[in-house]
Amino acid sequence: MALKFARRMDNMKASEIRELLALTADPSIISFAGGLPAPEMFPVEAWKAASNKVMDEKGRQALQYGPTDGYLPLREHIVKRMAKVGVTCTPSDLLVLSGSQQGLDFMAKAFIDPGDCIIVESPTYLGALNAFKAYEPKFLEVELDDQGMNMEQLEKHLKENDNVKFIYAISDFQNPSGKTWTMERRKKLIELANKYDVAILEDNPYGELRFEGEIQPSLQSLDTENRVVFMGTFSKIFSPGIRIGWFCAPPEIMDRLNKIKQGADLQSSTILQMELAQFLDDNDIEEHIKKIIDLYGKRKNIMIDAMTKYFPEGVTFTNPEGGLFLWVELPEYMNGRELGMKAIEKKVAFVPGGAFFADNVRENCFRCNYSCMPEDKIEEGVKRLAEVIKEALR
Repeated sequence: MALKFARRMDNMKASEIRELLALTADPSIISFAGGLPAPEMFPVEAWKAASNKVMDEKGRQALQYGPTDGYLPLREHIVKRMAKVGVTCTPSDLLVLSGSQQGLDFMAKAFIDPGDCIIVESPTYLGALNAFKAYEPKFLEVELDDQGMNMEQLEKHLKENDNVKFIYAISDFQNPSGKTWTMERRKKLIELANKYDVAILEDNPYGELRFEGEIQPSLQSLDTENRVVFMGTFSKIFSPGIRIGWFCAPPEIMDRLNKIKQGADLQSSTILQMELAQFLDDNDIEEHIKKIIDLYGKRKNIMIDAMTKYFPEGVTFTNPEGGLFLWVELPEYMNGRELGMKAIEKKVAFVPGGAFFADNVRENCFRCNYSCMPEDKIEEGVKRLAEVIKEALR
């Protein structure tokens, strides 16, 4: 039998992170691989109370279809989340998503024809690359430094390619690097997007999880020509299991995204939206986020201290001010994929860095997550990693 699949399937591969997580299901493995929130921070009892209240008071509504753009009381709560990143909006500016991964797919579906260009950071989020590839784009990579995207490289791409449809940016605690853009780079990005008339997809799953300093204004808050689409999620500040994210977008773009949502799944889960809105009514989400920040900040510091103590000379790593990840760079002759398999033999795991590059793949790097492991396992895991790295040194 020779079934005739769509050509786009040739570009779709299993996520390396998902494949790796299957290997690390063994509880004896110390995993720095997944971008998993700490499960001990999930407010199980408070969610149970909110769920019961919804079913007792609004059960029939919760089990019915709802509007495509989302449950209004939830969107009213999201308006408050947007205010934290400097954006003044109304519920009509918002579209509730079934997780922000759905938003990545929708943005590409709205903008990309085969052969069109998407500009991405180098490295960038693996899940975004996988979502975009189905639409057969050409990726244009822009190197990251400690201040954000290299603006000279960005403008070169914009000058030389007249079919750039959007720029994908994670400006706060970037996945995988943990880096945060400076205000100067944010403003320059908006300036160049205006000059060359391209849209921006701002992916901001981690912006509220800042350990040091003040939350940075979002790219959308700096937008002067209605070209920035902001994508947020409750996965990192509450729970990934409820699969609720959102778009905040200008009207012209929102109209198209709403139509795509109608065709994809009609709406996100009514009952989960109502339960989340009820939870937010009855609980202090800011206090909950503060607890997450305190825990993750502590775990990040333990990982940084352990890497400083155990890693050999010639290995460098980022020190994020927030988020869930840091990035390790090895001597150029080392291969993170090969190192990763040796690390699993020592019962420790990370994500090899090559997966986070669109085209110009670099293998001498890897990503570590510090949010999900207990403090004692973080130090032990880093110690094991150091042993693997030292064994691979020339």
